[in-house]
Amino acid sequence: MFKRKAYAELLEWKNKYCQKYAALIEGARRVGKSTLAEEFARNEFESYILIDFGNVTEEILRIFDDISQLDIFFLRLQAVTGVDLIVGKSVIIFDEIQLFPKARQAIKYLVKDGRYAYIETGSLISIKKNVKNILIPSEEHKINLYPMDYEEFLWACENQSWEILEEIERSNISMGNAVNRKLMRDFRIYLAVGGMPQAVQAYVDKENFNEIDRIKREIIELYKNDFYKIDSSGRISKMYDAIPSQLASNKKRYVISNAIGKRTTEKDKELLSDLIDSKTVLISYNTNNVNAALSQCITEDSYKMYLSDTGLFTTLLFNNEGEIHTDIYAKLLSDKLDTNLGYLYENAVAQIISSLNKNLYYHTWQKESSTHYFEIDFLLTSKSKVIPIEVKSASIKSHKSMDAFVEKYSSVISRRILFSQKDLGNDNMLELKPLYLAPLVLKRI
Repeated sequence: MFKRKAYAELLEWKNKYCQKYAALIEGARRVGKSTLAEEFARNEFESYILIDFGNVTEEILRIFDDISQLDIFFLRLQAVTGVDLIVGKSVIIFDEIQLFPKARQAIKYLVKDGRYAYIETGSLISIKKNVKNILIPSEEHKINLYPMDYEEFLWACENQSWEILEEIERSNISMGNAVNRKLMRDFRIYLAVGGMPQAVQAYVDKENFNEIDRIKREIIELYKNDFYKIDSSGRISKMYDAIPSQLASNKKRYVISNAIGKRTTEKDKELLSDLIDSKTVLISYNTNNVNAALSQCITEDSYKMYLSDTGLFTTLLFNNEGEIHTDIYAKLLSDKLDTNLGYLYENAVAQIISSLNKNLYYHTWQKESSTHYFEIDFLLTSKSKVIPIEVKSASIKSHKSMDAFVEKYSSVISRRILFSQKDLGNDNMLELKPLYLAPLVLKRI
């Protein structure tokens, strides 16, 4: 198993909260929830029972028909699984719990009983049909599991660059073109592979990009199969597929009607909520005002969407005709792609911000005497101030939106940051940062 930061969150849960709460590991399909839960159980408890509701016998399901007598419930569970539970030293894992809501409802009573610890894993947890007719337990300690971030990716590759990046970020000293190009190439490898553990494993095993891309396509198809189960019309899949093209269009918001090819209805808005709940996408809201309480200033119908994993974004972006274009990967790694990659790097920064459990916001406003708009890619807050962030793939000489934003909102700005492929630097008070430092820079905000 790859080293995951969420393991430390599980340790904190075990040491502080497991007597009162079950740990709920939530995330998109194939991000490694089941692997993490079982590895943690194996290492940190004397015994464990794993119930995978995606592959479970009727005999186990029938045990949940009556939990009023927990002594009998636990005896039956141990008899069926062949595992001895030890009071205070065992954990029961409910894997893919969204497939069996009755077990999730039982968590309230199992936790209150206090004999054992409980870990739930789930995707599509909030989808309406998965919580229909059950009382959602309040006794859940939620842990979000995201695709592997850049640091986790480097751990998996046994790449020691992270310590170098920490020193660069701490010293804020430019490294020169040669070092910057090498570190940027490493980061582009991450963009190409992504953070889905199966794809990372293939890269670690030195598989070629044909195989890595095949794995990512398989994951995308898995997601689409899930979407069709929610909505057989295929509209959710169309919304998902349209994310790269809508970002590339440089419009100020995502337009559902452009994705599905017809006028947006209230039902489409409900399906959008299901897509967001799947954790396969990230949503960034346009703010109609700029202050430290960004969540209070969002425009509900004006938003952008990104993919939760930039590796999947790369596959969806460049291979939308059903073919594997390995030359695209070669060009990406050597920075020789003809297209403007701003939106690819923008997706990467959105993923970084979300993995830090920060919400995504951006801001647009109309230029004077024009139908065109200025746009700031991301807004973060620090104390009572706002930090505007721009992402560029190439030239950093022109940053008109940032300049206009600073002039308009100077009283509420603390820092201003531009991420690109270029080395560290400054343009007056504008901090110029290479993209590979984004995880460290944004973590400290």
